[in-house]
Amino acid sequence: MNDDEPVLLHTEGRTLRIRLNRPRALNALTHSMVRIIHDALTAAAGDDTITAVVIDGAGERGLCAGGDIRSIYEDARAGRQASVDFWRDEYRLNAGIARFPKPYVALMDGIVMGGGVGISAHGDVRVVTERSSVAMPETGIGFVPDVGGTYLLAAAPGELGTHLALTGLAVNAADAILCGLADHFVPSHRLEDLTRALAGSVTPTEVTDTVLGYAQKPPAGELATSRRWIDDCYAADTVEEIVERLLDSGLPAAKEAAATLMTRSPTALKVTLEAVRRARGLSTLEAALDQEFRVSCRAFAGHDLVEGVRAQIIDKDRSPRWAPAEPAGVTDADVARHFEPLGERELGLAAG
Repeated sequence: MNDDEPVLLHTEGRTLRIRLNRPRALNALTHSMVRIIHDALTAAAGDDTITAVVIDGAGERGLCAGGDIRSIYEDARAGRQASVDFWRDEYRLNAGIARFPKPYVALMDGIVMGGGVGISAHGDVRVVTERSSVAMPETGIGFVPDVGGTYLLAAAPGELGTHLALTGLAVNAADAILCGLADHFVPSHRLEDLTRALAGSVTPTEVTDTVLGYAQKPPAGELATSRRWIDDCYAADTVEEIVERLLDSGLPAAKEAAATLMTRSPTALKVTLEAVRRARGLSTLEAALDQEFRVSCRAFAGHDLVEGVRAQIIDKDRSPRWAPAEPAGVTDADVARHFEPLGERELGLAAG
């Protein structure tokens, strides 16, 4: 194990430890990191000495803040396709995590966003802490939730997933568990003890029982008490009507949500709403990832992704110039175009 590597791998007892190792970049995923994790999981699946996999992030700020957005921006501006190749392998990894034949324990401590959700929330043992901040914030950069995010959020109770997908707001441990993005709360100071205990687990049942032995009731969340207005407002058919209902509700929290939506990319909002609604009718994660790949490729070729990253990450002026600037300017045809098949470029996970 070389401490300079972007992903650190080592065995501890019966577990394979995977640690994302780019703490200064909040462990943002690169293409090489995706390949390393994929190969490590492939080897672990066939290794009878490995009972479980445990994944975490170096540093104390978070597991993973998502994909390397700056690289995607530079790639799009230069007219290259490296980002499309990255997504192809990343989404395959997401599907592989969901189907991994051994317990996959994700320690979702600190910031877990975008691609970080993809390498954690598809696991079967997902641990959050008092420091966890879990989000799919893509609409804020002119993008759409991916890495299986639309599938996860579509399965959240009521319209909670729609609320999180459109606003991109982060949730704490209790709300992540409520929305089905995590399973157990363990205080951050107990994580090292937990990982040491997991090293001695021999069966999947022992892995689960070990985590349960450290799990506690999480601090209170916010979404459970907001279900009534969220379910009512986000059940609307269009983004425009959702905003109107939020503003008319008379509730400060709903008006704050509306204000947030009005800062997001109108195109991303409309495509995200359609993606989550379509994902509710999909029977597998693989089908959702195929759909997300189509949407990602179309968004990559559009205006708002580059502009959103410029405003939030590159120039940091926080004043993106969306095109169109208002939801009314995004037509049904504009939205539908994002879901059209890609022909020979299809991801094809559901078919496999």
